[in-house]
Amino acid sequence: MKIQFTGDVNQLLSGITELQNDYDFVVSNHADIILHCKENRYEKNLHISYQDGRGTITYQKPSHFFRAFGLLLEHLQKGEIAFFIEEIPQFETIGPMFDLSRNAVLKTETFKDLIRKLAVMGFDSAMLYMEDIYEVRNEPYFGYMRGRYSQVELKSLDDYAHNLGIELIPCIQTLAHLEEFLKWNAAYRYKDTRGALLLESDDTYDLLDTMIQSVTAPFRSKRIHIGMDEAEEVGRGRYLNLNGYKPRFELMVEHLEKVLAITEKYGLKAMMWSDMFLKLASKTGDQYSKNTEMPAYIIEKTPKNVQLMYWQYNQTDGNHYEQIIEQHKRFSKTPAFAGGMWIWNTFAPNYNLSLPASKAALTACKKHGVKDVFVTLWGDDGFENNVYTALFGLQYYAEHAFAKEIDEEALKDRVKFCTGIDPEMFFVLNELDTPPGVSKGNLQQTNPSKFLLWQDVLLGLFDKHVEGLEMQPHYEKIEKRINNYRINHHGNLDYIFSVPEKLSRVLALKATIGVQLKQAYDTKNMDILTNLANVLLPELIVRVKALRVAHREQWLKLNKPFGWEVIDIRYGGLINRIDTAIKRLNDYLNHSIDSIEELEQERLFFSPDVQNSTSLGWCSYYYRIASPNVFFHVLPIY
Repeated sequence: MKIQFTGDVNQLLSGITELQNDYDFVVSNHADIILHCKENRYEKNLHISYQDGRGTITYQKPSHFFRAFGLLLEHLQKGEIAFFIEEIPQFETIGPMFDLSRNAVLKTETFKDLIRKLAVMGFDSAMLYMEDIYEVRNEPYFGYMRGRYSQVELKSLDDYAHNLGIELIPCIQTLAHLEEFLKWNAAYRYKDTRGALLLESDDTYDLLDTMIQSVTAPFRSKRIHIGMDEAEEVGRGRYLNLNGYKPRFELMVEHLEKVLAITEKYGLKAMMWSDMFLKLASKTGDQYSKNTEMPAYIIEKTPKNVQLMYWQYNQTDGNHYEQIIEQHKRFSKTPAFAGGMWIWNTFAPNYNLSLPASKAALTACKKHGVKDVFVTLWGDDGFENNVYTALFGLQYYAEHAFAKEIDEEALKDRVKFCTGIDPEMFFVLNELDTPPGVSKGNLQQTNPSKFLLWQDVLLGLFDKHVEGLEMQPHYEKIEKRINNYRINHHGNLDYIFSVPEKLSRVLALKATIGVQLKQAYDTKNMDILTNLANVLLPELIVRVKALRVAHREQWLKLNKPFGWEVIDIRYGGLINRIDTAIKRLNDYLNHSIDSIEELEQERLFFSPDVQNSTSLGWCSYYYRIASPNVFFHVLPIY
């Protein structure tokens, strides 16, 4: 498809050119299709008209043009010859937040691919969550061996995004969540607790000045997110020893004022997570309780020159969002909002929870005038998953950003066009965490794709959770569906299905192998134990090795290599533990030992509440899934 562009196109052409390969068109001065681009800064709505090879796009800002251009291409590729589309933007800012700090640091090429997709979806911004993943002058241990971005890389990303109408916003931490920097002895002078900075220290504020200057220098945006969430430990480590007790609210406010003085020094507009202020106001310590009565002193003393950002990821009650938004408005400013697409702490996306929660949140945001909306893509505990599994959810946010109510069928068409992936396949991935035993909707966020993979076959910490469940047919069905899709579809993102395909093959065998092992041992069924030792467990090693290779290929294609060693170590541990299980079984079968002590132990529920629920349970941390024994010695908080 050849397209000639006329009108207000100079600032758009470099971005348009970047889209050619992905969306099957060519920019040409000799084309059958002529598209006139008309910028109108006084017209909020975007308009698309097309008939007889002639089209016009009227837009207010570049991001609206790229959204409109994507819609035009989509309709043309369907064979439509005449159409008119008008859309009404619902927000002033709409964008994802990419977590780059939990080991998976996206390659710049990967990020640019995502930026192209975000542009045609209709996003105008993206936040880069970087705890220590950027260069800081005179701090060589900041992001050391973690794949930190250089200023050159960040400027390259900012330039690329700008050409496609997207504002990149740095999102950092200026109080807590800095464990990976503060673990180094070289950072001791800045340290209060494991993850929190030492307040009322000149060294700390010199560091923060350098951090803020360093991270914002490569970006055009004058916005910065300064973090400050989940800082429960602040003032309770070295600070307490050096200075004595001081209420956290006083510490927070005084610290925030000093950080804001730095951001204002550099002409920046600051945003921050709001949970600590609401948590300190709550009698129960719940950061977002509908019943919280906001004390006047908290409202009065909280600085007004910062935009609070309300985050909530798993609440499906629209009334809840409305009440919390109204609580935020008492601070004399409408908050920003950040929802989430659940792709963290699991190999699978959880759309059954994320989409209803997002609908409730976005509806409340529209009703109560929230103008700045983001969707977080966290990567907790090593991030075995990848951001591409969230594309359906990102499209969902984009569609909500241009309509009061969205058309579900149009949404699926948009997903197919913008991503190249059959929308139903995102929900096949969703099924990795919805085997038998999980209630419809998985609203309790169970993550069996993670804990059933990493749990030890001899110790079986989650075996009690899956006793009597038909797990094998479930995972075999997923493997078959993914395999059939990959045979018949050969898009650029085909490789992201290799890991879930091979994971399904592993879980079809491994999900209940510990249950079989324990039952055979208890009943002294030597035939089954022999089959496990000589056939099933060796086959499991073969399948895990194939999964590891696919996972490594995916990781190294998407991310910098730093951080993969964590996942590599997990696979190595899993394979070695299966090998040890084989040896223990053979020693028992050969009468070298009288018993297998690990199998003598009674199996308990990992989470006792699971006994009376419709969930298989949830565990966020590999080290707890893999073993009940000591992985590392827990030191004092400071």
